[in-house]
Amino acid sequence: NILEHQKLVSKLEFISSDVNLASNLIESSLKNDGCIFFCGNGGSAADSQHLAAEFTGRFVRERKAISGLALTTDTSTLTAIGNDYGYDEIFARQIEGLAKSGDCLVVISTSGNSTNIVRAIHKAKEIGVITVGLLGKDGGKIKDICDVSVVVPSQSTARIQEMHILIGHTWCEVVDELF
Repeated sequence: NILEHQKLVSKLEFISSDVNLASNLIESSLKNDGCIFFCGNGGSAADSQHLAAEFTGRFVRERKAISGLALTTDTSTLTAIGNDYGYDEIFARQIEGLAKSGDCLVVISTSGNSTNIVRAIHKAKEIGVITVGLLGKDGGKIKDICDVSVVVPSQSTARIQEMHILIGHTWCEVVDELF
């Protein structure tokens, strides 16, 4: 595991321009009083919550709170939307109700093929929300519909998730420096 992890870390230099571009979009949204929304399923839902907490709380240094929100945390909302509209709408419906033009949606998916995330991206684009994909494998369907996609070059879900947190922490460090 450790050797696989180290090999994959060394490959991140090949996607560093995408990481930086995504960072610039997040930074731009925040500088214009935008909110950064996060969503994902399973382990990626946990990563969404982790990163949103780093924004709203703090990462390393003391700074003002940043508007970050995981769309995976409100069980009443998730179950109501899932019940009334279906699981595929749980994120899109929240984006429709909460997001505004200039906000940023960071979607996290190891496969890049989750229908509920694809629908959230389409809804975000209708509103004028910036979209960033943090993906794995070949990027799936999501790769080509986000404004920027960061695709971790691996087939291993565990290794992809490890890199997602590393990349997410990189974005958190940028946010710490801004505010």
